[in-house]
Amino acid sequence: MRRVVVTGMALASPLGCDVKEAFERLKTYKNCVKYTPELEQYRRLNTKLSSHVQGFVIPEHYTRKVTRTMGEIALMSVATTEKALEDAGLLNDEIISNGETGIAYGSSSGSISTLIDFYAMEVDKEVKNLNSGSYVKMMSQTAAVNISLYFKTKGRLIPTSSACTSGSMGIGAAYEAIKDGYQTIMISGGAEELQPTHIAIFDTLYATSLKNTTPELTPSPFDKNRDGLVIGAGAGTLILEEYEHAKKRGAKIYAEIIGYGNTTDGTHITNPNPETMGNAMSEALKYAQISSDEIGYINAHGTATIQGDIAESVATYNVFKREVPISSLKSYTGHTLGACGAIEAIMAIEMMNNNWYHPTLNLNEVDENCAPLGYIKKEGIEINNKIVMSNNFAFGGINTSLIFKKI
Repeated sequence: MRRVVVTGMALASPLGCDVKEAFERLKTYKNCVKYTPELEQYRRLNTKLSSHVQGFVIPEHYTRKVTRTMGEIALMSVATTEKALEDAGLLNDEIISNGETGIAYGSSSGSISTLIDFYAMEVDKEVKNLNSGSYVKMMSQTAAVNISLYFKTKGRLIPTSSACTSGSMGIGAAYEAIKDGYQTIMISGGAEELQPTHIAIFDTLYATSLKNTTPELTPSPFDKNRDGLVIGAGAGTLILEEYEHAKKRGAKIYAEIIGYGNTTDGTHITNPNPETMGNAMSEALKYAQISSDEIGYINAHGTATIQGDIAESVATYNVFKREVPISSLKSYTGHTLGACGAIEAIMAIEMMNNNWYHPTLNLNEVDENCAPLGYIKKEGIEINNKIVMSNNFAFGGINTSLIFKKI
């Protein structure tokens, strides 16, 4: 079994498009949620809140020929991959295209705007607005495929379209591909573009925040008075590499991935199951060969939904049996769906390397139904620890847990 390390990271997020700047933004204790006037046009849509990517610009060298198969999801995925490869010192390395590099990357769906063009054919009974790139923009593997096309990778390609675990599952699958000897390098992560249809899905489930006039006060994960989630967008790319290869070339190493757990509930498509959520964490600890006492901080999924927060907290306490420090990045960014696992992993690594951990914003009074954990509130805290866990859970009963270690 080979060791796997993170040697490159990049993101496009509501916190910005630079990893260091995004980390510093956490210290302002201000969320990225905004009232969105454009949502007023949709009748019976209750929430008017969203969280947009800040500062993303399509690179000038991306020609029309290059972008013809890219919707917004693919554009952010390819651009952050380019920055992450550059960060890793691998951007022009022959290893990217000689078969030793693979991809594990996902999103909840393809670009919805292009999907609408396909549905328009059934509504209008006319083929229009479709071209040779339409299907590639629309298909669920659009991020992974466009990354492969742009960087000419020839290794394995693993599309991870698993809703809110798309990004974390991409990282986990990439970790396993290197650990088990199939690849030397893996491009991993997830992305999601902001679409009214995504917002409407959760709105119909009465799961969205309705604090339309006070966007700075929501979402509020684990809080007694939380009223739902806010949908956001973004992309996160992590370059994973076999440890000996990274060490030999003198690469900087952000962290080592030492554990990954992936379980399914097998019970209900939307209601979370604390037992199987906890199983994912236990599985990650088992493969990391460490005890739960060695985890210094947990990056929670923390969506600010009533059932989700309670189930996650109970699952966490059942595994850790202590008030382990925990907080939710979604209190800053909103729920970026397929991108959240990757963006949150990047920020968890940054916090670990800086010994500073952000609070859950708007967490004033912990819901009495949530298990007793070390909820970080009001301000960030300093913890000098070496190992962190990052958890994500998705519709379909899909549970993931990643463990990162300083090296």
